[in-house]
Amino acid sequence: MITSFITHPYCALHYMGPEHPENPQRLEAISARLSLAGLLQQTMQADAKEASQEDLARVHPSRHLRALKDCVPHENIVMLNDDTLMNPDSLKAAAMAAGAALRGVDQVFRHQADNVFCAVRPPGHHAEAAGTMGFCFYNNVAVAAAYAREKYAARRIAILDFDVHQCNGTIDIFKQDPDILICTSFQSPFYPWRYLHDEHHNVVNTPLEAGSNGEVFREAIEKQWLPALHAFKPELVLLSSGFDAHRDDPMSEIRLDDSDFYWVTRLAMDIATQYADNRLVSVLEGGYHLESLASATEAHLKALLGHPFEPPTQVYGPGK
Repeated sequence: MITSFITHPYCALHYMGPEHPENPQRLEAISARLSLAGLLQQTMQADAKEASQEDLARVHPSRHLRALKDCVPHENIVMLNDDTLMNPDSLKAAAMAAGAALRGVDQVFRHQADNVFCAVRPPGHHAEAAGTMGFCFYNNVAVAAAYAREKYAARRIAILDFDVHQCNGTIDIFKQDPDILICTSFQSPFYPWRYLHDEHHNVVNTPLEAGSNGEVFREAIEKQWLPALHAFKPELVLLSSGFDAHRDDPMSEIRLDDSDFYWVTRLAMDIATQYADNRLVSVLEGGYHLESLASATEAHLKALLGHPFEPPTQVYGPGK
């Protein structure tokens, strides 16, 4: 099993202030953990390439992209909304994050890798077609899905999102699109408070009550996602991989552990093996407790590499 690991130094330059939970230390923690665990060395490592305006415009209107560019400050930080701020490097970092997902699509369709993990920020799944929110500027998985359709004539693309927050942006972009299946698990009621009760034929909403543990999560995924995925038979599987449903994460009250993230990754890989010639691209979304983000990502990467699950290694990098 060949696993590609895509990132870019520019993702560290996006900065929203010293108190903001979505910060450059997130990628530092992941990189340190994976390196010390010996996993990063087992991957095929590559740098992202910046997504073009044409790539972004497949899912975001050009007028919105121009308006975002007009907001870029020459210095300091400006606020776009209550939780999403921008510094002079933010849009370049966001274009690199989306570009990592594009490069991942290229790699799996060109048989250069079986699966891909994109360690990038800012995240993307809250970015709606014409709106930024939830720390997100461009919708990375949506940009990747649209690219796969145009470049590789991919049909039946499954987007699986196990972040603790619902992927309102991905739903906003692809709602009622018969060629895209969106499966999203999330704490409910909870942010982003949008599309929580809307019914779209191509969206499988899996709300979880506060306090839900791994047993509840796994039962819901098996009951709700698996029948839809087997009926859909995707040609490409995209993961919005948020690790903020971890029991140690301060953002939520869902109580998953590393073994649950390993399990859901293996489930997605099984679907990709059955229907998509293994083609799977995973893109980092949330996860704000540095140690649990790093250990959950380690479990995720072990699954992608085809390793058995083991308790997380005791390493001491950023966040410990």
